[in-house]
Amino acid sequence: MLTLALPTRVFLYIPPADMRRGFDGLAGLVRDGLGHDPLSGSLFVFRSRRGDRLKLLWWDEDGFALWSKRLEAGTFRFPAVAAGRAGIEIRSADLAMILDGIDLDSVKRSKRYRRPA
Repeated sequence: MLTLALPTRVFLYIPPADMRRGFDGLAGLVRDGLGHDPLSGSLFVFRSRRGDRLKLLWWDEDGFALWSKRLEAGTFRFPAVAAGRAGIEIRSADLAMILDGIDLDSVKRSKRYRRPA
């Protein structure tokens, strides 16, 4: 079993992404669509139009790493966001729930302290 420590910041790219894109194409979406630096060490998550595929892009100090997952049944659900937003930051626990098939919009959370950005 492969286990990796997740980066401290995880971003979802909300619009459907072309899953034929590779390292450079997805890095371009990060730069142009999200306005972030793809070399920052953050993890960027992309979803296909049908929602049955995900790609995760991460810069690992000396090169990009790209993971992909295709579901045989069902879809990955991203949380609803305000119109016009290309992406949002989520916690690594939220990413684990998305990968496990949980709809984040249906999750009820208890109030917790969050330090202002």
